[in-house]
Amino acid sequence: MSIMNPEPKKIVVVEDEKHIRELLAYHLEKNKYTTHAYASAEEARPVITTLAPHLIVLDLMLPKMSGLEFCKELKKNPKTKDMGILMLTAKSSKEDIIQGLELGADDYVTKPFDIREVMARIHAILRRDSTKEEASFIFSYKDFKIDWERYQATQDKKELSFTQTEFKILKALTSHQGKVLTRDQLLDLINAQEKAVIDRNIDVHILSIRKKCGKDQNHIETIRGIGYRFKDTHEKSF
Repeated sequence: MSIMNPEPKKIVVVEDEKHIRELLAYHLEKNKYTTHAYASAEEARPVITTLAPHLIVLDLMLPKMSGLEFCKELKKNPKTKDMGILMLTAKSSKEDIIQGLELGADDYVTKPFDIREVMARIHAILRRDSTKEEASFIFSYKDFKIDWERYQATQDKKELSFTQTEFKILKALTSHQGKVLTRDQLLDLINAQEKAVIDRNIDVHILSIRKKCGKDQNHIETIRGIGYRFKDTHEKSF
């Protein structure tokens, strides 16, 4: 009896710079992904609709239709809204990064990039997507555990004391492990409107959470000028 190998993940690259497009396609195929690469949103659109890729690597600076416009279009379409998106962007475009994340993109990498970082981000997004349907109320990493349903957190079996808002922020970060969350996204996730939490207070809450997390505080990463991310504890360094 033969054992069927799992079908390779499908990835679409949308990048107008030929050398970058070919570099990405080469490394994706080397990592056993089924890869389709295009120079514009117009070229990629019909393929994405029919192919239903697991992930789209999307440059923000595209001719005619920008990557941001294409991202917005994809997230509005019921057939494509759940597809993962990794943005490629210039270092100087923080506003575009924030806008892309708020539109629904999963993560970003700035140019010029290290191809190992791109691959690490891709692996992380695909891994999250493969497990996000699993029902679990427990986040656990080594001796750090969070029970989202019971609003309890422990470290070395000792209970940590978080305020309700701090716990909601921590839950938002750990339940989106590895994903960058902007301050506005965090506010939405913790229903800040009900608690009168304002934007600048997110930073204060993060400082308090880190202090209470002690030795595990470095898992909460600051993405300067954009927001925060709970480090993907499975991700290898590059």
